[in-house]
Amino acid sequence: MRYFRIDYRQGNRRESVVLEAQSKMDAVTEFRQRTLGVMLSVKEVSKPFSLKLRKWLEANRSPVRRKRVSQEPYIATLRQISVMLDAGLPINQCLEEAIRSTDDEMLKEILRSLLSDIESGMSLSEALEPFRVQLGSISLSMFNLGEQTGTLSDSIKKLAEILEQIQHNRRELVRATRYPLFTIIAMMLAFVVVILMVVPQFQEIFAESGADLPFPTQLLIWVEHAMTEYGPFIVAGAVVLSLLFSYIYGKNEKVRLEADRLLLKVYIVGKVTHYAMVGRFVYIFNVLLNAGIPITDALDAAIGVVENSYMKRRLEAIKRAIEEGRPLHSGFEESGLFANMIVQMVKAGEQGGALGTMLQKVTDYYQERYQHIVDNVASMIEPILIAAIAGFVLVLALGIFLPMWSMAEVMGM
Repeated sequence: MRYFRIDYRQGNRRESVVLEAQSKMDAVTEFRQRTLGVMLSVKEVSKPFSLKLRKWLEANRSPVRRKRVSQEPYIATLRQISVMLDAGLPINQCLEEAIRSTDDEMLKEILRSLLSDIESGMSLSEALEPFRVQLGSISLSMFNLGEQTGTLSDSIKKLAEILEQIQHNRRELVRATRYPLFTIIAMMLAFVVVILMVVPQFQEIFAESGADLPFPTQLLIWVEHAMTEYGPFIVAGAVVLSLLFSYIYGKNEKVRLEADRLLLKVYIVGKVTHYAMVGRFVYIFNVLLNAGIPITDALDAAIGVVENSYMKRRLEAIKRAIEEGRPLHSGFEESGLFANMIVQMVKAGEQGGALGTMLQKVTDYYQERYQHIVDNVASMIEPILIAAIAGFVLVLALGIFLPMWSMAEVMGM
């Protein structure tokens, strides 16, 4: 949209108003419809700050945010709508009941908007389009498929199953990382307590002795001094840096791509991310393809659920291969994210007319690899935790006992 400032005369006063319109002629037409006064001049201007502020306040007051809806209430709502549609109820009545049933304000507002648009004559696909960010492209694809084929109930049920599978994998990862995370937090708390409460007591004893302190002791004293004197600034700096990185990550595509690429090289995290994202892509692509969605639309929806931007960029090679008339397996190979075995399986499926079966086998393979890492993540992290604990205890022991031995030798002499 463009913005036009119109100067006009109303009686003996000269006034101005800024109108939002597609063109200068549309702005003039709207001004005349308002009958504000005699038009003097029309000038295109940038978006007024007052209008930006008003829209920002409206957006923050609205329960609909530019983020994904909570998955659990969304899946429950999908299940409810599917059951009611299967029972023969019209879509508007299903939406009314879903609005009464859900407690999620964002989802409730989206459903209200859908109901209003459908009752005004808009199709379900058109009504869903403004909520692509909140619901995801896969939701729009499945709703569109159900609307076009007359199997809306089955499509919504399948969508709920897809989202449940994604949610299940996330829960499994959270469950697997809970123990290592608690261990790391406990280590950090123990370190802070020892540094702030134990080291100062020994520091006074060492200062009175006047002996030369070994490096481990000096290191502990330096850390204690830094945490005591500059602790709040260190925490504030870490928070600021974290927020700054998050902002740059969200705004700068190059930074986001490089950060996501480096994430794939991190021990354990990289493998978990790789298997989770690739497995999710293949699973959703196969489900949508079997549901009858065109291959390019299925690829768009499947790529859309991949959260790693670097992997998403690489997976777009598959879609380019299809658009250029090349076979699917060449796109898989070009992406560089799939082992040669997987590429050969996709190739065999294409040539033998059993692509769906092969994609299901690929999905099972990545699901097994992902589950194996999730089940063993604690044992994989354990050596690192043991090494960290051993290092902490060693530095603490050397820092405290070496000066005490030196003092004992001096006293013995």
